[in-house]
Amino acid sequence: HDRTPVIFCIKEMARRYYDLDVEVLRIKGSREYEAALFNGSCDVLVEHLEFLYEEAVRGAKITLFCAPSRGGNLSLLVPSSVQQIDQLKGKTVAVRSSGQPHAVQLWLKMMGLDKEVKTLMVKDSEVGRWGQWRKVVSGECIASFISPIYLPKALAAGLSVLSVPDLPIVGHYAQACLSKFARENSDLMKDYMKAVIHALCLITLSRDEALDIVSKEPKKRMKIDDMNELTRQFDSIADGLKIKPYPSLEAIANTYEIATIEYPAAKGLNPMTLWDLRWVKELDDEGFIDGLIKPMNG
Repeated sequence: HDRTPVIFCIKEMARRYYDLDVEVLRIKGSREYEAALFNGSCDVLVEHLEFLYEEAVRGAKITLFCAPSRGGNLSLLVPSSVQQIDQLKGKTVAVRSSGQPHAVQLWLKMMGLDKEVKTLMVKDSEVGRWGQWRKVVSGECIASFISPIYLPKALAAGLSVLSVPDLPIVGHYAQACLSKFARENSDLMKDYMKAVIHALCLITLSRDEALDIVSKEPKKRMKIDDMNELTRQFDSIADGLKIKPYPSLEAIANTYEIATIEYPAAKGLNPMTLWDLRWVKELDDEGFIDGLIKPMNG
């Protein structure tokens, strides 16, 4: 449910401006979610797309069509005594077992620590959602990556955020559909992309208007009573977004590497064959995106 601020802004922009009725479904269970595109439960998936690389090797025709995230958008939590990355050497990092656990390995590799630290997989069921930082407080681990949404309790427990470079990955809110659906509904896809980009503009450039949307259904789903807390979480989400949702080559390569660790059968696939950015590029070339940005920038 902490993804709903972006998703419901897309839904609302689609309704207001592009005459599209976007139905938002939460599909529980990994098997059910991963089957959804193929059994007709949904037309578009938002996030957790790594399994699609393996499906593509098996013959499924998949289209990835936007990447709104700036990167991994995680914070590295450490004891206040840790001031430099080198202090992690020889120690253990707590890793969330769900989501994209293998992304942490790439992060460590990027920082030159992949052979210098150990990792400990920790389930949410043991420590609470994104509660792996508790292993740092207990002294079992030296650090843990965490979504910025969940920072307050960790900071209140005495931990600090150590500044590290972001990891280029496709990240949150990337979307996929079946190639057949995209091919047969190109105009619809373009209108939907208008709604996605309009939502990204709204969230990053028109905070109050976006918060008005988020304070309704998303607020209920996130079970947040305090508007200040909702605003804090909204701001952390907005900080990780980019308006023009092109993936970088480095992000595609990193995400593919993560996917092959979890889904080894995907090895050998050219990940570029899954991407179709025609709708983003057309809207960009036509001036649609800049046309949205200009008035919101004042």
